[in-house]
Amino acid sequence: MRTDRKIYFTNRIIVFVVLFFWINYSNGQSIKLVAIAYDTGLPVTVEITGDKITKVKTKNRSDEPLLFVAPGLIDIQINGYMGVDFSDQSLTPEMLHSAVEALWAQGVTTILPTVITASPENLLNSFQLLAAALTVQKTALSVPGFHLEGPYLSPEKGFRGAHLEKYIRNPDWTEFMALQAASGNKIKIVTVAPETDGALPFIRNCTQSGVLVSLGHHNGTMEQITLATDAGARFSTHLGNGCANMIDRHNNPIWPQLSEDRLAISIIADGFHLNRQEVRTFYKVKGPEKVILVSDALDLAGMPPGEYIRSERKVLLTNDVVKFPVENVLAGAASPISICVGNMMNFTNCSIADAIRMASTNPAKLLGLDDRGSLTVNKRADLILFSIENGKMVVYKTILAGQVVYEKK
Repeated sequence: MRTDRKIYFTNRIIVFVVLFFWINYSNGQSIKLVAIAYDTGLPVTVEITGDKITKVKTKNRSDEPLLFVAPGLIDIQINGYMGVDFSDQSLTPEMLHSAVEALWAQGVTTILPTVITASPENLLNSFQLLAAALTVQKTALSVPGFHLEGPYLSPEKGFRGAHLEKYIRNPDWTEFMALQAASGNKIKIVTVAPETDGALPFIRNCTQSGVLVSLGHHNGTMEQITLATDAGARFSTHLGNGCANMIDRHNNPIWPQLSEDRLAISIIADGFHLNRQEVRTFYKVKGPEKVILVSDALDLAGMPPGEYIRSERKVLLTNDVVKFPVENVLAGAASPISICVGNMMNFTNCSIADAIRMASTNPAKLLGLDDRGSLTVNKRADLILFSIENGKMVVYKTILAGQVVYEKK
């Protein structure tokens, strides 16, 4: 893989231009492609029949420069994209599908639309609308569930981030069950502050019901984090963010989560939510097995820079990130997860294999999505063909459940 990095990470590289790609129809759709396997760096032939990968065979050699082939990216924390807010109280199936379709062009084949802190009525409505939107079959292929980020978070300034304080409240199992019912039992992750009243029984109830509990937007102590992990929490939401700008250098929520071996972490590697040194440190401590890349993108991602009103907040979209000036905090990202893949390699010098692992294999495993997340026979054929150009992932083709859903012009 180091040889591959030298080939693909220089500015003198000539972009890969040849991809063997045949489509024929016999017993259902059949696709055969030749590319460089992301995990081995070797040329492979991949065959797809219907919606499954049916063969992955290493070739002895290839005379042509090829694209990489990898499983599609999986973003488990994304608030919206290209003008579509997943918490929009008027969200339609067409709106959600348009965002999903736009993400295919970025190599993202699976997302968990993320709903943030709001009133009980608005949260209930959001999940009803999202559940209704999954009646669109192609949308449902890319949306196995949802992420509830809040409202059971820290009310402290900084730690609550851009979540509106007036809607933040203690964990309420009865309310959550109502939201889960409205979602069609599709809430897969809930982000919780472990120091809130009632957090521990709430975490135990979620864990017993099969919902993944993630710790985030909190100011929990080492003891509170340990107790929450004992109760079943197994994840940390965008570690290093959802945190006050000024914290105690010894006693803060970051160190205990890094040192807790039972917690995997997500990070936003857009180059603005965390700096290079933070990303490198988190990666070295947790390793590629316990890091998951997320975008945390807002609906403003891909929109022109400027001021916008979102969920009763005035936010500022720059070319790189979304800010909440009133609280002097970041409000979300302006980049898709594909940007994080390239940055992760640049920041940590990790391999393409490990970068894809953190953006596809790990989230699939975390969510129990056994049908995707690797280039393996019998997995669902969610695949991307891409190059690395000037340190950035460039997606040339996206395949979802055996069908080409995006092709670079």
